[in-house]
Amino acid sequence: MRGTDQDQSSMFSYVSPESRIPSDHPLRATREMTNRALSRLDQKFRTLYSPTGRPSVAPEQLLRALLLQVLYSIRSERMLMEQLEYNLLFRWFVGLEMDDRVWDVTVFTKNRDRLLGGEVAEAFFQAVLSEARSEGLLSDEHFTVDGTMIEAWAGQKSFRPKDEDDGDGPRPSERDFHGERRKNDTHASTTDPEAQLFRKGKGKEARLCFMGHVLTENRHGLVVASEVTQATGTAEREASIRMLKRVERSPRSTLGGDKNYDTAAHVKELRGLGVTPHVAQNNKNRKSAIDDRTTRHSGYAISQIKRKCVEQVFGWGKDIGPTRKSKHRGVDRVDWMFRFTQAAYNLVRMRNLLCPT
Repeated sequence: MRGTDQDQSSMFSYVSPESRIPSDHPLRATREMTNRALSRLDQKFRTLYSPTGRPSVAPEQLLRALLLQVLYSIRSERMLMEQLEYNLLFRWFVGLEMDDRVWDVTVFTKNRDRLLGGEVAEAFFQAVLSEARSEGLLSDEHFTVDGTMIEAWAGQKSFRPKDEDDGDGPRPSERDFHGERRKNDTHASTTDPEAQLFRKGKGKEARLCFMGHVLTENRHGLVVASEVTQATGTAEREASIRMLKRVERSPRSTLGGDKNYDTAAHVKELRGLGVTPHVAQNNKNRKSAIDDRTTRHSGYAISQIKRKCVEQVFGWGKDIGPTRKSKHRGVDRVDWMFRFTQAAYNLVRMRNLLCPT
């Protein structure tokens, strides 16, 4: 028989959000791992908040909400708050009951900035790594490093001379830049002064951007270290050394990388750390710093195959996550979101490894 179309909804519902989420939903395993990681940060959260005053947004709920923003490619925090109003799955993941009021977007953003000052993204990233380590998913022998451009939240026309007087000059939209030589030494963006004009290679256009760096282990491709720097020609090599010093390594570890890492100074510094450089040889314009002592071993060929898997991290971060074009300004804020995105990637990767469907 035909059902009845009722205009008036029921006044009460006795079904909990927990019972409405399918038992095999991918977010269930992700939420369990996220909660275990957040429990490791309880003491750090205590140091960031005063014991008196009005209760703020719970940092655990705030981080779970930001995690949803990354996982579901929600382009703004205003849209995230809108989704939390009516999306039952999102409410369940964050920890909001059906009758709980969703935060105002400005309140949410200000509370997020508190976590920025407390370096919570790195702490959360390390907590997720601890979960991976307890499951035996990490390798301390073989690593891969690479960098990618993160387009800055600044237009090309905002890149103007540093000594320019904006008093009576033309507006950026009216100014003619043809024939003007623009360099980072003499110009800076008025929107984001820390962004640098940089191009990845020959024949590529120069863009205002930052440089994101990741260090992955070769067993399962999990990110073990990450950071954001200003975009320079040496940023990738300098960041690789800093990240290697931060991770747990075996005495005979290896590092894979592309041709950009094949310089005599960088290879020498890697050997000084006790790391065997398995970077690709750059024989096009100069003699490679990698000789037969390294390339004759079968492990070098394996590293050349495994090093390409690091591109999956960048591909996921740019297609799903927010790292194709940053919506934040300044190295610190871009770095915070980049590290948090790598933690989200690790959670997705761990879920696929531990709970395959």
